[in-house]
Amino acid sequence: MKKTTPSALTSLTDIEIENLLDSIRNGNTIRDHTPQIAVNNKLEEISKKIDDASRQIEEIFDIVAKTGVVPVEEIKNEIMPVIRQAAEIPHIYHLFYELKSKDEYTYRHTVCVGIIATLIGKWLNLSQEELLDLSIGATLHDIGKARVPADILNKPGRLTQEEYREMKRHTVYGYRLLQDIPEISERVALIALQHHEREDGGGYPFSLRSEKIDKLAKIVAIADVYHAMSSSRVYHQAEPFHIVISQMQNDVFGKFDPQIMLVFLFRIMDSLVGRRVLLSSGEEGTILMVDPYEPLRALINTGDSLIDLRLNRGLRISRVLNDSIVGV
Repeated sequence: MKKTTPSALTSLTDIEIENLLDSIRNGNTIRDHTPQIAVNNKLEEISKKIDDASRQIEEIFDIVAKTGVVPVEEIKNEIMPVIRQAAEIPHIYHLFYELKSKDEYTYRHTVCVGIIATLIGKWLNLSQEELLDLSIGATLHDIGKARVPADILNKPGRLTQEEYREMKRHTVYGYRLLQDIPEISERVALIALQHHEREDGGGYPFSLRSEKIDKLAKIVAIADVYHAMSSSRVYHQAEPFHIVISQMQNDVFGKFDPQIMLVFLFRIMDSLVGRRVLLSSGEEGTILMVDPYEPLRALINTGDSLIDLRLNRGLRISRVLNDSIVGV
């Protein structure tokens, strides 16, 4: 295996190399982290609120199924404050692990996609108006499932072709439920309609291509897929973190908007700077720096050398280590 020593790191400036070496010599990580107990307490607090919001979403789905009316004011006044508070947590990786660690999926997924999409919107510096539409639309992206028969929605095994066709109609059902509500914008309804569309035209319900898909729906598509892949369901075990991230990186060009996806991947990986990881070679090290254009190709300190994964294409991060919360 080729190890990249500091002198070979031609992609880094001399100042960056000196800072890294100083950090290694002094035994410090690149950035300070809030004490673990503070992180745990914050996560415990917001997790309880997410639990409550998920139960509330279940009740809202039941109301919509019975009446066809979406209680928008209840969502704005009681659900959205939880979404906003969760999206303020700077410890992104901890938060995402907490969001995927519960057994219940359908209604928690709705809340979690709202949180993740709101985070992405902040990273993209959306205007307050767009961010509000995004948060509401992401939280209501699956509201059309309230009109899907319960035996299909809750089926533990694989759906038949006809059942799957009905499940896919939730996008159109959601749009119809939301399009004429005066308290929300047309873009909220478009999120429900388009969050399964893909850049290459391979999505549904209309096989739209990139230029025809609303930007907010593109953001929700990424949040939706990330949380779905990271979550355990009756018929699907949660994928390990590195598998989820690697798969999403593979989809940067094709299925998802590359600009949005790269920002998303960089922010997740950047939240791991200072944490220990296991490499595919069996070596352990600490993430020192993340490249915004190749987020998985981090700079790793193994103790006696630096390994730049951008220059060692045969290596990858296999696992995140030494974290009492993040056991992946």
